[in-house]
Amino acid sequence: MPKIHHYEVDVTWTGNGGTGTSDYRAYGRAHEIGATGKAPIAGSSDPSFRGERDRWNPEELLVVSLSQCHMLWYLGLCANAGVVVTAYTDHPSGTMAEAPDGSGRFEEVVLRPRVTVAAPEHAERAAALHERAHEMCFIANSVNFPVRHEPVVVSEPLPV
Repeated sequence: MPKIHHYEVDVTWTGNGGTGTSDYRAYGRAHEIGATGKAPIAGSSDPSFRGERDRWNPEELLVVSLSQCHMLWYLGLCANAGVVVTAYTDHPSGTMAEAPDGSGRFEEVVLRPRVTVAAPEHAERAAALHERAHEMCFIANSVNFPVRHEPVVVSEPLPV
């Protein structure tokens, strides 16, 4: 029997400028995302859809979720394989196509992790573990578009 996990969050619209949604241009897209015991995340829509640039939008959060999931699986797999990772950064990007009717869908997300390992002899194994992390990522397994990864692995010995 599968283990079931349940997630609860709160999304609260804060963009009522006084007249609610009386007109498409009359309301703000600002909102807050929260969960019990966690700091709120300031959200909005993409600026292309009348959102605020200084707030996270759902499209960015989807790309972030894919990157985080891959990273967390990858680090765990490396630890279990005896590959010592000393640094990990990612600069992922997502491509979304918008149809003439305003609907849209993601076409792909590309993860670009840059990983530093402590031992040069682990670089090849470290690179290979990205494929397994991709296979294990819950979020990547839940989307209906390709999630590619273009990892770079470098080695830098731990300071003595």
